Amino acid sequence: MNASAVALTGDVLVPGNARGIPLALAPLSFWGGYDAEIGTIIDRTHPSHGQSLQGRILVMPRARGSSSSSSVLAEALRNGTGPAGIILCERDLIIAIGAITANELYSLAVPVITVDENAFARIALCTSALTIDAGHRSRPASISLTV
Repeated sequence: MNASAVALTGDVLVPGNARGIPLALAPLSFWGGYDAEIGTIIDRTHPSHGQSLQGRILVMPRARGSSSSSSVLAEALRNGTGPAGIILCERDLIIAIGAITANELYSLAVPVITVDENAFARIALCTSALTIDAGHRSRPASISLTV
């Protein structure tokens, strides 16, 4: 079976560029659910408990939980234990604020984008590295993957 390249588009919430292997998760609250120091999901009730987001493209339909999640995400990015990029189906102000804070305080540009449900379903099934080009809010984000 031959692999083929697929290009998808999305909306830019936080600009940046990233490349990494996607990790599709059920909604996660960073506050109490993620250890920003060691970089693993610590919520024992989460289906992905124990997994690391470090360097991955986080793929979630939406976030869950507290407004304090933004500070945990920003700290994970500062520590190098956070995701390389974030793809959501629903806009999330708290996740966006965490990435914006990391950019403003630590000069770390981690893209946060939203995609429609069809694109989300394709991305969630992707097992090889994908690329996010979301360098400007003035144009759609581009997601390149191989299926």
